[in-house]
Amino acid sequence: MRHLPKHPNIVTLRDTYEDDNAVHLVMELCEGGELFDRIVARGHYTERAAAVVTKTIVEVVQMCHKHGVMHRDLKPENFLFANKKETAALKAIDFGLSVFFTPGERFTEIVGSPYYMAPEVLKRNYGQEVDVWSAGVILYILLCGVPPFWAETEQGVAQAIIRSVIDFKRDPWPRVSDNAKDLVRGMLNPDPRRRLTAQQVLDHPWLQNIKKAPNVNLGETVKARLQQFSVMNKFKKHALRVFIAEHLSVEEVAGIKDMFEKMDLNKDSMINFDELKLGLNKLGHQMPDADVQILMDAADADGNGCLDYGEFVTLSVHLKKIGNDEHLHKAFGYFDRNKSGYIEIDELRESLADDLGPNHEEVINAIIRDVDTDKGWQDKL
Repeated sequence: MRHLPKHPNIVTLRDTYEDDNAVHLVMELCEGGELFDRIVARGHYTERAAAVVTKTIVEVVQMCHKHGVMHRDLKPENFLFANKKETAALKAIDFGLSVFFTPGERFTEIVGSPYYMAPEVLKRNYGQEVDVWSAGVILYILLCGVPPFWAETEQGVAQAIIRSVIDFKRDPWPRVSDNAKDLVRGMLNPDPRRRLTAQQVLDHPWLQNIKKAPNVNLGETVKARLQQFSVMNKFKKHALRVFIAEHLSVEEVAGIKDMFEKMDLNKDSMINFDELKLGLNKLGHQMPDADVQILMDAADADGNGCLDYGEFVTLSVHLKKIGNDEHLHKAFGYFDRNKSGYIEIDELRESLADDLGPNHEEVINAIIRDVDTDKGWQDKL
């Protein structure tokens, strides 16, 4: 971040301080909230608005690539608004997976978040073209509200990415301009050699003529999908936070923290596959690699290939089989306010009150539909 020149759409590293235990990074404060939350709050949402956001994102990619930096973790959650003003700048954050690169240099680490990974990342042979792919995925979501390559499991997502079949049939794609679809195809070309560069994206007619992009509302369905996308992540985080804060004893939390620190051999506050396997071995869990990977995938909520402390808590809860005792029932009980044995729509709405904006009924219903796998109840989990 010191290497990159100051840019209005990249979060600023204010200063760094080092003590005996850590290097502390003081970042610019971004108070304006996440990208999707702002879109949902605005009301009228159009293709032209999506074009403005896309142009900003790709300008960040272009600037990074120009200075030999690959971000490697572009996703909607990593773009925040500087403040709550309507004119606030959108800023790229979280350069934790970024690397320096030279032209033609190839990388093999599988990093990033599953929905946004380019096919060549999964093949362990990639370069800076992966950032354009990720930006293309964001553009697709901006225009229709769902990821282009989706499945119930990470393996399914990977297979969908490798196939790279783009769906332009679902609503609202019939109303989206041909120029926008052409740009999506160019950014999501599975062959990185034929994929558009950041400069070519910015030179594309759709972004060159933003004022001519359709200003027709893409519809409430797209906004509802975007809000659901954002709220589901917050719901998971909220449930985990409640569980840790209210239903694990001080001793249990201390024990999990101690276990995390012992497994974190390189002290980077993340546990990778090898550290997890070795740590489980020392705890008496003799597991083949495939089983360790299943545990890793289940707990790795952001899909970056490592476990942070919050994700490790989830894994620890699973390993201790806390789900078979009173703790998980207490966590469920936090949402089940009337003790009916089900989480009902009103209870879900009340629990997520701070995270929901206007027009949230469709989002709540969509969460119920997604999670209620037996479809036995229309309004309960």
